[in-house]
Amino acid sequence: MSATMRTFAVLLGAVLFLPAGAAAQELRSTLPTPGVLRVCADPDNMPLSNQNGEGFEQKIAELIAKEWNVKLEYAWWPVRRGFFSRALNGRYCDVAIQAPSGLDMAGVTKPYFRSGYVFVTRKDSGLNIESLADPRLKKLRIGVNLLNSDAENAPPVMALSRYGVVGNLTGFSTFYTTEDRPEDIVNAVANKDVDVAIVWGPLAGYFAKSSSVPLDVRPLAERDSLSNFPFRFDIAMGVRRRDRALRDSLDVVLERRRPEIQALLKKYGVPLFPLQEKPAGDDDDGSPVARDSGQAVGRR
Repeated sequence: MSATMRTFAVLLGAVLFLPAGAAAQELRSTLPTPGVLRVCADPDNMPLSNQNGEGFEQKIAELIAKEWNVKLEYAWWPVRRGFFSRALNGRYCDVAIQAPSGLDMAGVTKPYFRSGYVFVTRKDSGLNIESLADPRLKKLRIGVNLLNSDAENAPPVMALSRYGVVGNLTGFSTFYTTEDRPEDIVNAVANKDVDVAIVWGPLAGYFAKSSSVPLDVRPLAERDSLSNFPFRFDIAMGVRRRDRALRDSLDVVLERRRPEIQALLKKYGVPLFPLQEKPAGDDDDGSPVARDSGQAVGRR
């Protein structure tokens, strides 16, 4: 066990056995602004967050604030390239509820959930797509997510090119604008504008649940057998690198409240997979969360 892991184990063991009030006092003292949990949040980006407090990121933030008995404040910042470097490192807020576990420009907690890309089809289509190797994909109309304003491709899109599936793709932005919404790609399946969509799981699960048309959601494999691109990613929380005490305190509350957080994510339709140990250098940089940091997406 590394020295860092031993330190965390001691901290976790000490706090888990403190009375709830004492634990809250111990952990909230690490906040950069005493008595206030300042969270970076997008004002209009469901299912993550909105100004009405309806997103799952906000429900998790509320859980932490309640655990620590502190005031919760949001710094409204649209999720775009540079979100972490400008909002977090610019000190507008202290915590980002979602951050890629391999983020190199901020401190990150231990990952607290793992999700991945999924296929979305209409249930009445009978397609039941489960693999990028399915030969039908060469003839079907496929909706795919573009990860950022530079139209950079997600790992499943790059993997599709290895199977010769390139001319029948329709790109959908994951940024909201006056013309584009994150849910457009799921609605395109429901409206028969595309036959199948390959979507980041938290978006797909949430919007498929609320669709008036029954939709089928099926996960992609952990990793593509042909291209070796990963399709599932660990998600952590982000803080400034120097706020190590806050990071460690978040690790403790995430462990204490793991059952509630998992139940909350499932309520929002988030596909969940077991957290995995990763080889050295295997950073999570292919989820839509990574696009917001300005990291290279899916490049190995």
